[in-house]
Amino acid sequence: MILLLGCNVGDCPRQLREGLDRLSRKVEVGRVSRIYAGEPWGKADQPWFLNLAARGKCLLPPDELLAFVKEVEAAAGRIPRGKWGPRELDVDIVLIGEMVVQEPLLVIPHPGLAFRRFCLAPVSEIAPGAVVPPGGEIIRDLLEACGDPHEVFPI
Repeated sequence: MILLLGCNVGDCPRQLREGLDRLSRKVEVGRVSRIYAGEPWGKADQPWFLNLAARGKCLLPPDELLAFVKEVEAAAGRIPRGKWGPRELDVDIVLIGEMVVQEPLLVIPHPGLAFRRFCLAPVSEIAPGAVVPPGGEIIRDLLEACGDPHEVFPI
């Protein structure tokens, strides 16, 4: 399983660390990428985001994992600000092995994965050979082919 954590409100490095700590209550966190700074995607008039990817294991079914990550976001003080708005903490479920989920509130793999450099860069750092179902694309290949013009770099 791969999660992407993001923040652009408050003390983001701390928020990301605390988010990982909270996630570790129900997720066995393994590899964690460096933190990446990136231009906001979808809504430009806001601070840059810091993002990191975490690879781990979890026995929760996808719907319960989603409920848990929403609890982690709330514990970080996340306030709803609309689509693509600023966030104290955002936790996206990017991949769960070869699982495909198509539910109204949860789509796995994350539907924007192949088009967003801020997601692909940290995920590629920890899982470059990960396969994205159902088509079988490889993360490192998606990053190389990504046409997203937004700037992203490790800090």
